[in-house]
Amino acid sequence: MTEIDIIERLRQKLPVFPRSGIVLGVGDDCAVFRPKSSPEDLLVTTDLLVEGIHFLPSTHLPEDVGHKAVARGLSDIAAMGGDPRFCLLSVALAPGMEGAWMGRFYRGALRLAGIHKLTIAGGDLAHAARFTCDVVVCGAVPRGEALTRSGARPGDSIYISGALGGSALGLESRSSAARNRHLRPEPRVALGRFLRRQVHASAAMDLSDGISLDLHRLSVASGVSAVIDHPLPSFPGASVEQVLHGGEDYELLFT
Repeated sequence: MTEIDIIERLRQKLPVFPRSGIVLGVGDDCAVFRPKSSPEDLLVTTDLLVEGIHFLPSTHLPEDVGHKAVARGLSDIAAMGGDPRFCLLSVALAPGMEGAWMGRFYRGALRLAGIHKLTIAGGDLAHAARFTCDVVVCGAVPRGEALTRSGARPGDSIYISGALGGSALGLESRSSAARNRHLRPEPRVALGRFLRRQVHASAAMDLSDGISLDLHRLSVASGVSAVIDHPLPSFPGASVEQVLHGGEDYELLFT
């Protein structure tokens, strides 16, 4: 069963109670919570980072892991056109990570959080056989203005914010530029706000799993088909497979 199948099965089974204030639940980059008396909607997203799946201690510095943990959630906020507000950062430390490693991890997380004025408001701490990190990031948009995956319409143009395949190439290449794209992705927060405020994009999402899968997700959510007419923007040296399927580019896909 694929991730899409699992999410769809959950979406069908998880109830949304009217008193919860949730106006958009499972299936987008963020859930959207609408307080009754607020002019803003609250965006909420969560991401896991697991040793051996998302990073290797032998190739990722602790600062890289901290940066990436926060970047993944910020990228979801960017995809909805939101302003980052605060996050909850929970970690399960593997043996040997309690001292200097943990300090350097938080240094990387705090640096990126500081750039985007994202307050780390709390979290949890535990121990495990492998390092695991869960980050809940919250942001805000004016009421009813969140960008979603479901707004694309027939005739819309499709755009990508930058070159694809750099992160996948960075796993295999000694190129410092490609390695940096993989180790320290930069969430497109300012662009997301611009797309909401000035461009009035009809749909958007971040490219975390590769254009081949993510464009399909946006199309399904919007009930439309997609045709790619022009060559995709490719990171120098990236293969066709890396561009299409590599993932973790964290660029924005929008219509």
